[in-house]
Amino acid sequence: MTDSAEVGVVDAELVDEEETRPLPVPAPAPGPRALVDRHTLLRPAAPVPTAEDLPAYTEADFRISQETADLIDQAPPANTSRTYGSALGQFEAWCAERGRVPMPCTTATFVEYVGHLVQRDMAPSSIQVHMSAIRSAHPDGQQPGTKEARQILRKRAREWARCRTPRKAPPIRTPALAAMVATCTAASDRERPKAARDAALLTLGWGMLARRSELANLLIEQLLVEDDGVTVLVAFSKTDQTAKGEQTFVPADPDEPALCPVTRTRAWLEELRRHNITSGPLFRQITRGGSIRPRSGPRGDFLSPDAIGDIVKSRARLAGVKAPDGRTATAHGVRRGPAQEISEAGGDPTAQGRWKPGSPTVRKHYIEPARGKVNNPLHAVRAKAREKAADV
Repeated sequence: MTDSAEVGVVDAELVDEEETRPLPVPAPAPGPRALVDRHTLLRPAAPVPTAEDLPAYTEADFRISQETADLIDQAPPANTSRTYGSALGQFEAWCAERGRVPMPCTTATFVEYVGHLVQRDMAPSSIQVHMSAIRSAHPDGQQPGTKEARQILRKRAREWARCRTPRKAPPIRTPALAAMVATCTAASDRERPKAARDAALLTLGWGMLARRSELANLLIEQLLVEDDGVTVLVAFSKTDQTAKGEQTFVPADPDEPALCPVTRTRAWLEELRRHNITSGPLFRQITRGGSIRPRSGPRGDFLSPDAIGDIVKSRARLAGVKAPDGRTATAHGVRRGPAQEISEAGGDPTAQGRWKPGSPTVRKHYIEPARGKVNNPLHAVRAKAREKAADV
C-alpha cells in the first residue's frame, strides 16, 4: 500500500475468531388461515382447508327479490304464524320492560324468560310454544342455548303432571254426532244453505277424522262422490307440510241416511250449484239472508279453521252435547270421537286420520286405552270367579 492510497474506514465490531453469530432470518409471510375445528375429518391425502378455499362473496350473493321475500312471509301456516307472532310479541314486550335485547337475545335472557313463564303458571306445552317461537325468529346460528331452559321445562312438566289432569277435547261419538246433525234442519229457504253446509261438514269431517284446517282448505274439485262413499284428496295437512297430498275414503252409511256423508255432501254440492258455484272452496261463509257471496281478505272464499270450530261448537250447543265435566264439544271432538270408536272396534285409526305411521299419539290416546278396556286382565279374573261360583 502506498502513502497516496486512500483507505476506507468503516464501523466494525471486533469478535473472537471462534465466536459465530447467526444472521437474522426474516419471519415467513403468514399463510392462509386453516379452517378446521375439533369436528374436522381429514382423509390421508386431503389437504388442510384454508380461508383461501372459501368463495369470494359479494352483496349480490345475499340479496333476495321482493317477490321472494313475500313468499317467505306467506310461507308459515296461518295458525302457526298467529300463535308464534303472539308469543314473540309478549317476549319483546317483556324484554323492553327489563331493558334486555330481544333479538338476538342472550341465553341468559332466554332462560330468564322461561323462568318468567313458569312463574306465570303457564302450561308446559304453552311454554314450549314460546320457546320455539323465540328461537325460530332468530337468524340461523344466533339462537340462544336451550340446555338450561329445557331443564326448567322438564321440571315444570313433572310438577304440572302431579297437580293437574290433562284436559282433552270431548269426543263426539256417533250418538252426539246424530244429535248435532239433527239440528241442521231448515225451517225456511233462508236457513237451507247453512243447514246443508253444516250437516255436510259434520258428517264428512267425522268420517275423515278431519282436522279443522283440513276442512277449511278443501276444494270442490278434491271430492269424488260415489254411491259407496266419498273420496277426498287432502292436499296438505299437519303431517304433510310438503303438500304431497293424501286420499281418504269416507264410506257411505246406508243404515243411517241422516248421518250418511254421501247424502249430506251431495245435498251441499247441489246447494252450491244453485248459487252457480261448481269449483273452489267447499265450505263457505253464508250470510244471515242465506246467500253465499264472494269474499275479500287473505283467505278469500275459504272459511278459516276458527270458523270451522265455531260451526261445530254452535251445533254442539244447540244439541246440548257436552263432556261429563260440562265442557262444550269442539272441532277436535270430530276427530277424537271416530278415532275412539275405530280403536274400540279393534281397528287402527292412523291412516283414516292421516297421522304419521306408528304415531305415538294414536297408540297412547286411542289404541292402548281401547285395548285396556277390552283386554283388561281383571276381566279374566272375574270370569274365573263366575265359573267357580257356577260350579258350586
